[in-house]
Amino acid sequence: MPAITVEAIVLQAFAYGETSRILRLLTASHGLTSAIARGARRPRSQYSGLLEPFSRGMATLHIRENRELQTLSGFDLSRSGQALGRDLIRFGGASMLAEIVLRATREEDPVAAWQTAGDDQPQTRLFNLIAASFDRLESAAESELEAVAIGHAWQLAACLGFTPQLDACIQCGRPATGAEVRFDYAAGGIRCDDCAPGAPGRTVPARALEALRAMVAGRDVRLGETGGHWWLLMRYLDHHLLEGATLRSLTFIAGARSDDSCDS
Repeated sequence: MPAITVEAIVLQAFAYGETSRILRLLTASHGLTSAIARGARRPRSQYSGLLEPFSRGMATLHIRENRELQTLSGFDLSRSGQALGRDLIRFGGASMLAEIVLRATREEDPVAAWQTAGDDQPQTRLFNLIAASFDRLESAAESELEAVAIGHAWQLAACLGFTPQLDACIQCGRPATGAEVRFDYAAGGIRCDDCAPGAPGRTVPARALEALRAMVAGRDVRLGETGGHWWLLMRYLDHHLLEGATLRSLTFIAGARSDDSCDS
């Protein structure tokens, strides 16, 4: 198959050998793709300063069937990810989204992905969400960062097919009413007062439930205390996307927060 040029975001980059780099790219048409950039670590490389995490641009890839590692032959930078590193929460939020994608998304056959590419395909929707999330994290005021990071993580979970049930009890189906509900993160949604006794989870006030609904739907919200929201997000991701794996980025965020905790 000849070389293709596709919009891509660098989610991860690490050294390979003495001169090259291995990249995990999220592309608009091929989904998650691994590629080698030969000579990228040489002082006069054409990729100097370009292939950093969160960078976006047009990647030229030589796609080969039945190969796990494709070859990058060009990268035309359109948006640097450097601004996402200007404070810890901004960087941690972007790292969290990238890590979720890397942990929860499998690489598809590149030729099959090329043949089915289109604006309505899951890989294109995922790419657009991550691009918009990085842009929002980059532009958000410092006071909004935690809410933005939490909200976009919920959007990502929904995009990956793990939308929590927040409008009605997951057991009996009755609409959520009252001053508070039980969020059963293991079962994937809320429980009414009658179904909550003995179930795992956390009691969520009505105001926090409305905030959760807004974030899953892609709307910005203002959060006061964020500790409870981080706790719910972490437990939900653990059960439904990560199969018990620990996100290093969440540990990083916990240390960066003013109270040094994500589980208050």
